[in-house]
Amino acid sequence: MSQNDVLLSVTPGGTAIITLNRPDKHNAFNADVIATLSDMFETLRANTDEVRMVVLRGAGPSFSAGADLEWMKAAADWTHDDNEEDALGLARMLRRLHDLPQLTVALVQGAAMGGGAGLVAACDVAIAVKDTKFRFSEVRLGLTPATISPFVVRAIGPRWAKALFATAEGFDGEFAHKIGLAQYVVDSADDLDDALEMVAKLVFAAAPGAVAASKALVDEVTGQEIDDRLGKHTAKLIADRRVSKEGREGLAAFLEKRKPGWVK
Repeated sequence: MSQNDVLLSVTPGGTAIITLNRPDKHNAFNADVIATLSDMFETLRANTDEVRMVVLRGAGPSFSAGADLEWMKAAADWTHDDNEEDALGLARMLRRLHDLPQLTVALVQGAAMGGGAGLVAACDVAIAVKDTKFRFSEVRLGLTPATISPFVVRAIGPRWAKALFATAEGFDGEFAHKIGLAQYVVDSADDLDDALEMVAKLVFAAAPGAVAASKALVDEVTGQEIDDRLGKHTAKLIADRRVSKEGREGLAAFLEKRKPGWVK
């Protein structure tokens, strides 16, 4: 893999920007790109003091066309075990992205196909250009979107996932917003950075530990029965935050009518 196929930069303010940099291939990914992304996400996980937001974007006209054709061609001759190990790399990478403690934001333009749409679903927030082309195209190749499915189903729900997985129907950014795959829609790629700045202002006004805890909270309570056990658990969680360093600082700043320490 070219050393420039995936780029990572960190702004002085604490935003990590990961750029898929294969514009000639519409940022399609292969095993090397997946491994590089996975390593980057693991590095960022350990740098919460320096990095408070992670942005994923694609160079050129597209976000990501999904799997690289040469990679897919090679996989056709692999054994079942080889294919399973290869797919596990993608599953692990998406899990590392999903589990990052920082808020993650996908900036999506052009096309987000197959695994590219899976990357979008694994992020916390997606900002999409309204004419972006999305598709879960796997069934057209006799395959299923298995490794990306946990993240897509969480993002859009099982009914839309079943319909879009089974038909491979294409849809645009506005429809992605309608079903929950994208939270924000902009008119053109030129508007993506302005929308990102809006999200960044919100993120950097929030306590980083509270952001991470809020992300974990959603995963913890999703699908749980609302009963006394869950009530006791959530009461413990808020008590933990109230007595935490961030919780005490946030309350003190509010009462003293000043900005908390995490706001630069």
